[in-house]
Amino acid sequence: MIIAIDGPAASGKGTIGKLVAAHYGLAYLDTGTLYRAVARDTLAKGEDPTDADAASASAKALDPGTLCDPELTAPGLGEAASLVAKHPKVRQELLAYQRSFARAKSGAVLDGRDVGTVICPDADVKLFITATPEERAWRRYLELKQAGVPLSHADVLAGIRRRDERDKGRAVAPLRQAPDAYLLDTTNLDIDAALRAAIDLIEAALGRAGYAS
Repeated sequence: MIIAIDGPAASGKGTIGKLVAAHYGLAYLDTGTLYRAVARDTLAKGEDPTDADAASASAKALDPGTLCDPELTAPGLGEAASLVAKHPKVRQELLAYQRSFARAKSGAVLDGRDVGTVICPDADVKLFITATPEERAWRRYLELKQAGVPLSHADVLAGIRRRDERDKGRAVAPLRQAPDAYLLDTTNLDIDAALRAAIDLIEAALGRAGYAS
């Protein structure tokens, strides 16, 4: 079974993806981690994330064993990850790994921005998780504040909107809801309620597809 979860930054898709994977005993991949790793490696070489050739070279040489690197959660790396993710050659280099992961014997949950549209268009269940930009900015602001990053809510909101525009407007694999994806708006949901809603949607989809409960 493959479950594809897409959505914009700070929508809750990562947390929900991990919990859904644990609930069903499936492997889990945050595809955004791949782009963060490419950004990390590109910056470590002193190169510019906007340089398509430099970023694609980092993607080609990426060691999946480094995806647990704590550095990948550094607040500043998300912007660089968004920049490398714009490059078609980077996305192409990472596509085979993501599809191979999805074929894990145990089944898999993948979350990102193009899982249901590009990576796993034939996924058994697709969710598109979203929330208002203001709510997503508030969540990210609290995360950054806890990490000691001195940004205002207004600054974080502006960054969220820039990221949304970049993700939706890129030429290759833009962020969009797959036609057969179930929409889950987490604006007014805490994580427990969001997880319950996600599982309800998944169970309904599996029931329609004839999976035994």
